[in-house]
Amino acid sequence: MIDTIIFDFGDIFINLDKPKVEEELRKIGLTEWNDALKELNHKYEIGHIVENEFLTGFQKQIPTVEVEIIKKAWNSILADFPEYRLEFLETLTTKYRLFLLSNTDYTHIEEVKRKVGLDFHNHFIACFEKVYYSFEMGMRKPDESIYKHVIEKHQLNPKRTLFVDDKKENTEAAKKTGLLVWNLQVGKEDVIELEKFIQNNL
Repeated sequence: MIDTIIFDFGDIFINLDKPKVEEELRKIGLTEWNDALKELNHKYEIGHIVENEFLTGFQKQIPTVEVEIIKKAWNSILADFPEYRLEFLETLTTKYRLFLLSNTDYTHIEEVKRKVGLDFHNHFIACFEKVYYSFEMGMRKPDESIYKHVIEKHQLNPKRTLFVDDKKENTEAAKKTGLLVWNLQVGKEDVIELEKFIQNNL
């Protein structure tokens, strides 16, 4: 019997537009997502650098572009957050312990608040016992230590805890810590099918 659910955020609750961000970055002159940018993004996602360091580091790849333009392009990955998903999430709060565990950065979270509005955002956050963002934790998925941290911190029973994420590498790593997993297929499945998944698979 499942008593706890740990959710990812992007493409589980808020939709992501990955082609859009690639297009917007190309428009402002970025020719390739190179190793330097991968490393910069990794550092930002685990909170080892602050927003200004990230944006100015990004600017080194496209020096003629202002940081605010880079920031806008970076945030273009964030699409809509359907209200029905929030409403569904709210129905789960009396049935399960709920946690959020997301690889993300400060810039994206601030943009989420702006896009959906503080009232909507606060209702969303209130559904969870604890919200975990990689940039605040200093670690990120699929590092097994991030799952172990949540399990140990809240004394969860992995055999009664479901982890929901759209990335296979993240659910595979979670499995190694004993968690039950749902590797949600974006575009084919929706988080509101959660209880059907539980009934059919667990």
